[in-house]
Amino acid sequence: MKQKKRSGWNRFGRTLLYIIGFFLLLFVGLAIYLVAVSKMPPPVVADQRALQLQRKELDSTCYTLGNNWFRKSNSGLYEMYVEGAPFERGVINGKLSGELIRRQEDVFVAQFSKMVPSKFMLHFLKYFIGWFNRDLASHVPEEFKEEIYGESFSASPNYDYIGTNYARLMNYHAAHDIGHALQGMMLVGCTSFGTWNDQSADSNLIIGRNFDFYMGDDFAKEKMVVFYRPEKGHKFMFVTWGGFTGVVSGMNDQGLTVTINAAKTSVPTAAATPVSLVAREILQYAGNISEAWNIASKREMFVSESFLVGSAADNKAVIIEKTPQGMDMYSSGKNAITCTNHFQGDSLGNLVSNKLQMKESASAYRYERLKELMQENGPNTVQKTVNILRDRGGLHNANIGLGNEKAINQLIAHHSIVFEPKKRMVWVSTAPWQLGQFVAYDLNKIFSMHGLDSDHEVYDSAQTIPADSFLLSKEYVAFNTYRQLRDQIKEGKTVDINALIASNPAYYHTYVLAGDYAFKRKEYAAAKKYYETGLTKVIATKGEEDHIRKQLELCNAKLQANH
Repeated sequence: MKQKKRSGWNRFGRTLLYIIGFFLLLFVGLAIYLVAVSKMPPPVVADQRALQLQRKELDSTCYTLGNNWFRKSNSGLYEMYVEGAPFERGVINGKLSGELIRRQEDVFVAQFSKMVPSKFMLHFLKYFIGWFNRDLASHVPEEFKEEIYGESFSASPNYDYIGTNYARLMNYHAAHDIGHALQGMMLVGCTSFGTWNDQSADSNLIIGRNFDFYMGDDFAKEKMVVFYRPEKGHKFMFVTWGGFTGVVSGMNDQGLTVTINAAKTSVPTAAATPVSLVAREILQYAGNISEAWNIASKREMFVSESFLVGSAADNKAVIIEKTPQGMDMYSSGKNAITCTNHFQGDSLGNLVSNKLQMKESASAYRYERLKELMQENGPNTVQKTVNILRDRGGLHNANIGLGNEKAINQLIAHHSIVFEPKKRMVWVSTAPWQLGQFVAYDLNKIFSMHGLDSDHEVYDSAQTIPADSFLLSKEYVAFNTYRQLRDQIKEGKTVDINALIASNPAYYHTYVLAGDYAFKRKEYAAAKKYYETGLTKVIATKGEEDHIRKQLELCNAKLQANH
């Protein structure tokens, strides 16, 4: 008996020591964070005369500054052209789009606080991010540091408690990577593909991609289509948001395209070059696949990522796969290539972590659906590419519910984009998600402009692709009802569960929401029924299936205990 008491005390004592040790680590970590983040030194820029430049207003949403310009299109997209040396580019970017930079940070901070409502966890994440990014600046090319520094002069004054303007913007460029790592991490479930030669109707290379990065509806409201003419390197365009000069989707004037897709990764132990800045460097300095490979190979990364690189010079696309430890190039050997969220190369494709990703995530299913649609559609065109990117169905056109991660169109996309590199043409989606019209930009015309004398549209209206007719359907109205009820449940409000189920009846997550709602209200019999129905639907990931089964066990235990 005494031994048992002693063992119990030992267990308690060890637990207490762990807790004390954790809080000591947290305290030290917060101190490190404050030093590492708030004192991240900016680059030394001798010539800062650009700070004296002032923008000129042509309209309430249109400004110029020398040859540089910024405007809001009637499509809802913001458009900006910037040229010059690194620091000057950053300053001009900030002066032209400062309102968007500040609003975007407001949204980002608010959404992050919403996602992590616990003040304790927010402090812990401050520690983690601060420690993790303590050496971030040493992995970023000097040119990009100067540009971000120039832009930081237009950032918000309201978040000094997080860090200096420069430190915050630098850290935001690693947000994709950190978020990706902390979940293992699938905030991003993107889809991309390319066709050329006999797989394209006109034999030209065509590339399409969905960027399914979701940080709340407000985050995607102010998308920017940016055109850069840097002092060094190639001219290029990319789709982004205020304050972010990294690249997730873009094409340069050589007809080289870059898009990024997250892959399974472990939690990293040290900072390296953010994925978006590796993609940016490729876009600015590579003219073909070989040059893109050389740039990617010289940069260390702290997460695993696939770069789908299309090249007009090579008239094909490949996938450069990269982890913190290794690198691979995947070429399909055919005139088409597909990419979701797992590796396909000879070495990285055989990693245990990659095989687990294929087994337990939505990636392999979405990959098969993508191949199915490409085969059904025949030789590809830009319109067919858009149709595929908008597809909401499952394998064999099964109804798997709206918003399912196994669908190519998950109805969360920040943006969707199509490139035709040889023609230097690009089509960018407009809200909502990829359902609005795709507006066309001709890079040859954009980069031949010399400033903006009046506020006028710069996209090619003759090549605009119309909005999806789904927007006019009862299904779309019902899906918006589903989203509203889903959000109300998350906020702890009382909802009509029958209305929830009627709004999206084929989607497994509808029944997870209903089950969790009933379980919280101690309505265990109803919760059990909802969970059982959810298991009959197409479930996106193994983790979500495990959650349902665990909740079912708890329901059964509660029901037995009540009898």
